[in-house]
Amino acid sequence: MPTQWLARPQLRAWIRLVAVLELLPGVLDTQLRRDADLIEFEYYVLAMLSEAPDRTLRMTELARQTNATLPRLSNVVHRLEGRDLVERERCPEDGRATNARLTETGWNKVAQAAPGHVANVRKHVIDALTDEQVDQLAEICGAILANLDPARTMAATYTRYDE
Repeated sequence: MPTQWLARPQLRAWIRLVAVLELLPGVLDTQLRRDADLIEFEYYVLAMLSEAPDRTLRMTELARQTNATLPRLSNVVHRLEGRDLVERERCPEDGRATNARLTETGWNKVAQAAPGHVANVRKHVIDALTDEQVDQLAEICGAILANLDPARTMAATYTRYDE
């Protein structure tokens, strides 16, 4: 089968998406490092725990919600434990499983970091778009996610704010 090269409008869209995917993580990391001494993934882990019942999730569920491998998540949680932001404990319902729990210090860190993070997201993404474009962005990302996550393993994370 011959290669179906991208047409100029498709290439234009693809290259711009790649540029966003390359630039946005650095913008998010820079602000979080400066204001909260966190990288974006650490903030994401803390945020997922902050929204969980009792600020606690099984490590496997936290890995699913953050799309992290268990080894990567374990390393990050270990670093966060060293800063007293998270603690691990045996899961009471299943002694073979481990829970990650956001500590009070961790909760305070999320509360301190969230306003600056939201302001940064607004500045670099949301405020650059009209309300109609924000809706279009959600639809576009939903279509892409349908291809990237056909089993919908992360759907609970990325659809939680759907109406």
